[in-house]
Formats: sequence, structure tokens, C-alpha cells
Amino acid sequence: MISSSIHLQITFCLLIFSPLAFSRILLTNQTLIFPLTTQNIHNTSSTTLLQRRRISSSPSVKIPFTHDVTLTVSLTAGSPPQTIKMVLDTGSELTWLYCKQSSTATPIFDHAKSSSYIALPCSSPVCTIQTQDLPAPATCDKHANLCHVAVSYVDGSSLDGNLAQETFGVGLLTRPATAFGCMDSSSSATPEDNAETSTGLMGMNRGRLSFINQMGLSKFSYCISGSDSTGVLVLGGASLPPLKYSPLVTKTDRLPYWDRFAYTVQFEGIQVGSKLLPIPKSAFVPDHTGAGQTILDSGTQFTFLLDPVYNVLKTEFTEQTKSVLTVDPSYVFQTALDLCFQIGSTKPDFSKLPTVRLMFTGAELTVSGEKLLYLVPGSGSHQKYCFTFGNSGLAGFEMFIIGNVHQQNVWVEYDLANAQVGIANDVKCDQASKLLGSRL
Repeated sequence: MISSSIHLQITFCLLIFSPLAFSRILLTNQTLIFPLTTQNIHNTSSTTLLQRRRISSSPSVKIPFTHDVTLTVSLTAGSPPQTIKMVLDTGSELTWLYCKQSSTATPIFDHAKSSSYIALPCSSPVCTIQTQDLPAPATCDKHANLCHVAVSYVDGSSLDGNLAQETFGVGLLTRPATAFGCMDSSSSATPEDNAETSTGLMGMNRGRLSFINQMGLSKFSYCISGSDSTGVLVLGGASLPPLKYSPLVTKTDRLPYWDRFAYTVQFEGIQVGSKLLPIPKSAFVPDHTGAGQTILDSGTQFTFLLDPVYNVLKTEFTEQTKSVLTVDPSYVFQTALDLCFQIGSTKPDFSKLPTVRLMFTGAELTVSGEKLLYLVPGSGSHQKYCFTFGNSGLAGFEMFIIGNVHQQNVWVEYDLANAQVGIANDVKCDQASKLLGSRL
């Protein structure tokens, strides 16, 4: 996960696939639907995990969610169940909850009130074997004989605590003995980062300890609205409208800059308006260290491109929009978004902006209209908008990251069993969310 804050509320039952029509989504008898919500976390910098990380078939679940910078899902943990809110992060493996309050604004999971909570000892196979996929494998707290875990993010924040097992409830589905990090210590690069309203993070990558794998599910999908901060999360299988699939790229070797458990696709090119950018295919191919990997990350707000590719896109977008946008060369947002515009008191005419197409093997993402520009909070009457693509090098990482802003109004399916990601563009996710929400 890399960035800011989006709360998605997910619900499921119908999906609007085109701007004019919608089709019914068929659910399996074990599919779960949940609301997703988008939430604004003030001044949260992008939080790409320094760690990222099988899959069996089983029941499906649908959940509503909301979003604004991070995608958030509501579920329960413990016996009796406590309601918790978790950030949905396809770029992370370890699921964790705040178990000790670091500020009055931070909600926690009170494990002392749960009869099903189990703190795992150092000798537990979950501790000694299954944590080996984590970027920082678990260690042993010999004083307490507890399995100790820690996570850190590129924005400088970190958490640590003990590995535990608990019963999680997602819709009608309950999973006992689900491993997670019960975090009792955290540090942040900025004081505002502590003002979280979520209880923790739901790790959804392909690693053994990811939430999706522990739930015994081989597929999940979501649809994020671009208009009303809502969405739909489906855990399990459903008959969706036609998707175009991109095969996941896998590497078994441990490489310095390669995340083996991320949802990696092969980037092939970028088109701005009708112009295919003159970028050699080699610019999108990872090198021998793993640098240059392309991942889909629901926990990152914006999309980040490696420097040579970003500069070509930045130049072409500036050229094609020079008659409608005025560049502010002195302004940079969150270190890596360095193409910003001085707009004035009126909103820009988004209809005059060219569509940007991100092309992958077998599929593409279309980015148009308001998804291209981000209104900088607090910029006042002289509004500043920044291009929603950033420079990976300035952000401090060596990969292409497709963030959640560019996944809005797109149905994205993660098919772990068949090692592929499905994409459907131009979906009315707000209507899908409302229709599905009425059936929750």
C-alpha cells in the first residue's frame, strides 16, 4: 500500500457495466458481498509497504465499502464479535489490528474481551514457517515466549506487536483461528498519520498469511465509485460482465526489488488521446534485480511510473492540455506529483482532457476526466490540481504502481486460482453499490 486514504463501502447484487445499461450479476451460493467505504485520512502520505506479499476454492462473500483515499471494509473480530474497520490492501500480506490505543482517535480491537483470542508462541508453525514470506519474518520475544511481528512503510511509519489468532466474521462467513498481527506499538513520520479511523489493515496479496488465502477463497473483486465514495467488494466467485484478463507475472527467485506475492502484470505501453507514446517495450520490463515490476495496489492512492516512462507521459500530457491548463512549475504535491496546475476559482473542464490508456498484456485501464487531476486540499480560491500520475523515483521505490484512483469506475477481479487479473472499464460503480447495498 502506498498512499493516502479511501473508504469504500461495498455491496453486491447488480452491476452497471456500461454508461447506459446494467446487467445482473449472478452470485454463487457461497459468495459474500460487503460494502466498501472511502475515507479521508488527513495528510496521510503514500504508504507503500516495504513488504508485500494459495489458494483454495470455498465460499464467496460480498461487502460494501467506501473510499476517498483508502478503501475501508467493515467486519467483526472476536467472541463476542467487535465491529472493526480495515483498510483493504492488495499490496500487503499481513493483516493487523491496533490492539493498544496510541491516540484517542485510534479505534482498537480489545483482545482482552475476546474468548477466542490466542497469542501464538514462538514454537507455533504459523510463526516459524508461514511468516517466512513476510518482508520481515517473525522473531521470538523470548521474555514472553510470543511470536513477534513488525511492518514498515516507505513513508517512515512502522508497527510491531505479536502474532495471534482470532475469529473473524465477514458477512455470514466466520473464520476461526485466522492469523493476524495484534499491534501494540507504532511510530509515524507525521503526527497526523495517527488520526486513523480504521482499526487495522486487511492484507489481500497472494502470500500464505493473506486474509483472502486464510479465508479459503480463490477469487475476489471490487468496483470503486468515482462519484460518491462508495463501492462493492465481492469475496468469492460471481458471474460478472465481460472482463479482459491479464496474466499475473510470477517469479520464484528472491530478488532485491521484486515482490513475489504482489498482483503483477506486464505493462506494455501508454496512449494519450490518439497518440501512442514512443516508449520502448524494454522500459516496462523488470531488470535482473526485479526493479520495474508493475503491480495493482488498492492501498495506494495514485499511480506511480518509473522516471523514463513518467517523463514521456508528463511531457505529452502537458503538450495536449496547454490550451486548457496552466502549469505551476513551483508546486510539487507529496514529493512525487510534480505536474501541478493553477486553476483559479472554477473547476477545470475535464471533458477537454485527453484519455490516458494504460496497456497491459491482454487488458487495459482507461483514465479520463476527473481521474486525471487531483484537487489539492486547502488550496483555497486559487485552486491547485495535480496530475494523478507520480514519479516512482521521487517517491523512493523502483516499481510501477497502479493506484486506486485509476481503478475508480472499473471492475477489477483478482483470480488467484487462474493467476490472472480481470478488468472492465466504464462501469457505473456508484449505481452498482446502491443496488447491491439495498440487498445487504
